[in-house]
Amino acid sequence: MKVIRAESAGFCRGVERAINIVRDYLRRGRVPVFTDGPLIHNRQMMAALKAEGVREVGDYCSRSELDLGLSPEERKNAVVVVRAHGVTPERREYLKTLGAEFRDATCPDVGVIAGRVRLFARKGFATLVFGDPDHPEVIGILGYAEGRGHAVRTAADLAALPPLGEKVCMVSQSTMFVDEFEVLAAEVKRLYPDAQIFNTICGATRARQHDVVRLAEQGAEAVVVIGGRHSANTVKLATLVERHGLPCYHVEMLRELDLEQMRRYRVVGVTAGASTPGFLIDEVCAALEKLDA
Repeated sequence: MKVIRAESAGFCRGVERAINIVRDYLRRGRVPVFTDGPLIHNRQMMAALKAEGVREVGDYCSRSELDLGLSPEERKNAVVVVRAHGVTPERREYLKTLGAEFRDATCPDVGVIAGRVRLFARKGFATLVFGDPDHPEVIGILGYAEGRGHAVRTAADLAALPPLGEKVCMVSQSTMFVDEFEVLAAEVKRLYPDAQIFNTICGATRARQHDVVRLAEQGAEAVVVIGGRHSANTVKLATLVERHGLPCYHVEMLRELDLEQMRRYRVVGVTAGASTPGFLIDEVCAALEKLDA
């Protein structure tokens, strides 16, 4: 079987940076390292980090209070790390009160979005964030809107908003579809002609979406998408494959893939979300390459 591996498959720079931050502490004997919710959206990678000494605490969206379960003396060697998705300013200040060293592993691209929202909020702008209101990245970004932020995904969401005034800015969750952002941005401009629109979908997301199109152009008869089912960018890759009319097999790891079923294809594309470690991608590609069409 011919396997075409997308060039962009695997860790983005923000995920790789977050993992390197916690592993650097572990190498220096700074244990335990706590993460406020999952550091990244990949269960297998989080399991590997747990085995190395990382403890995931807090809830999925970093809203609950944390009990580190350490004595004051133990806290001196512990570290609390902000997840790659970022947190609200209030959450950031709370984490700094826990008595352990504080370290921010927010993706730099997400940090830029939050900074832009804060800048415009201080100028009196209402903020629209194109994204999932329950996603931790969106929750964190809205925390910088000074109480005048709204998560929106559709024209109906825009129509249901209270009056925003003339000063409106719009950004995007970093992992959204580019074409959907452009459609909603046009509607925002229609409703608020002076709105400041910023397409903040990150380069890694754009590259992955582009590579799905490339896999189809290169003759892939089906595409395997590897990554967490709770990972926003991975789920969108699977949706994009289906939009292009190709059979899509979304798995978190090799054992979930029915290899006998895959024998029906001669050419299979493989891509992965931004939080998917390379070893999972390698395993899937190796298994597929051994199959006879």
